[in-house]
Amino acid sequence: MTEDEAAELQSLRSSIDNIDAALVHLLAERFKCTQRVGHLKASAGMPPADPAREREQIARLRALAEESHLDPAFAEAFLAFIVAEVIHHHERIAEDAARD
Repeated sequence: MTEDEAAELQSLRSSIDNIDAALVHLLAERFKCTQRVGHLKASAGMPPADPAREREQIARLRALAEESHLDPAFAEAFLAFIVAEVIHHHERIAEDAARD
């Protein structure tokens, strides 16, 4: 590897590290919002999952992925992973609310 290539590699890795940090911070913010949604749903007696909303989000994210030249299947799998975790949080919130 040349010196220029090594410098470019280091620069790219630095950018990747920054992007990863931003993703973690964005996910943390997203989960703060979804926690509040979970509390609102529990207060209103709504179920933890909302399949219609999930279908809308999947379609929206797949379209965004296509526009961004990202594999839509990957984007959908990524969202499914996040939604599963959100539903799990909402279930716990609902269980806690039912005990109170």
